[in-house]
Order: sequence, then C-alpha cells, then structure tokens
Amino acid sequence: MERGSLVLRVALTLLTVAATPTHCSYHSHTLPNVHHEEKVTHLHFYLFDIISGDKPSAVEVARSNSTKNDSSPTPFGSVWAIDDPLREGPEATSKVIGNAQGLYVSSVQDETKLGLVMYVDFGFTEGKFKGSSFSVFSRNPVTETNRELAVVGGRGRFRMAKGFAKLKTSYLNVTNGDAIIEYKVTLIHY
Repeated sequence: MERGSLVLRVALTLLTVAATPTHCSYHSHTLPNVHHEEKVTHLHFYLFDIISGDKPSAVEVARSNSTKNDSSPTPFGSVWAIDDPLREGPEATSKVIGNAQGLYVSSVQDETKLGLVMYVDFGFTEGKFKGSSFSVFSRNPVTETNRELAVVGGRGRFRMAKGFAKLKTSYLNVTNGDAIIEYKVTLIHY
C-alpha cells in the first residue's frame, strides 16, 4: 500500500507541475506597409579562377572515390573551395575590386563537358559598392559559350538582391583548369 501511495504522490506532483501556468510574453513589431522602390544595378568585372601554381585561388577539398583516377582538372563529384579575385579587366594587372568566396561542385558526368553548381558570394572591397555583396546559387554549364547564373540574395547595398549574371569565358587553360570569366550582372534590389 505504501508503494502505491508513493506512486500516486509522484504522479500528482508531476501533474501539478505540468499544469502550472507559466508567465511568458511574445513581442512582435510590424513595420508599416511602406513601398520601397526597386533599384537596378549593372556590374561588369572579371573573375580569375586559378587552380595551378603555388598560390591557387581555387582548391579541391573533396573528390568522389569513383573518380579518383580521372585526370581532368575538375572530375565529376569534386568539390572546390574558392577565394577568386574580381578584377576590373581581363588582364592579371588590372585592379582587384573584390573577391568571390564559396564552393563549386563538378556536376556533369560527361567527360567532354564541364558543368558546375556554384554556391558563391561576390564581395566588393573597392569603389562605391565596398562592403556589399551578392550571392549566386546556380548551375554553370562551363562549356557553353554564353551562360547565365541566378542571383539569389545580397547584403549591404545589394540587400534582398535578385537577378542574373551573364558569363563568358575570356580565357581557359584546358590542361590545368585556370580560367578568366567575364561577368555582366544585373541586380534588382532595394
């Protein structure tokens, strides 16, 4: 009987604690419905993706076991971390205006083509957009002459950006994978 009484007291105690009201508050601040006018910004720059040399701007960080004998610069399933300089022109001596940091994954199995999926933030370190960036999350069919990437966000002056980037390969070394890519970007932001 004593054991049954103990079980009953524990059950009642748990029930009482579970049913005890607690004090909490929820706060929300809603902004008035203010219409902000969209801005359109056009950017033109060159991305230098350098895989070779002593100080590459792109390095392989993972590779599928099934492609370990693939000798191409970017075998299917490989993942690359990048910190590529953005320059005003296609010359290696042109002014650096920012960098592209992120990842790309080699996503095409056909060895005659090169395709990537890119997760990259394009940040500016010079000029009127210094401290601002836009982000791309898109498929990049590298072997196509003209291609387009989706802009999915931004920060700073490009907050809530959407848009697209038109790409054209300015230089590609098929042996080592080094490339210079021309970017013409249209951003819609507030």
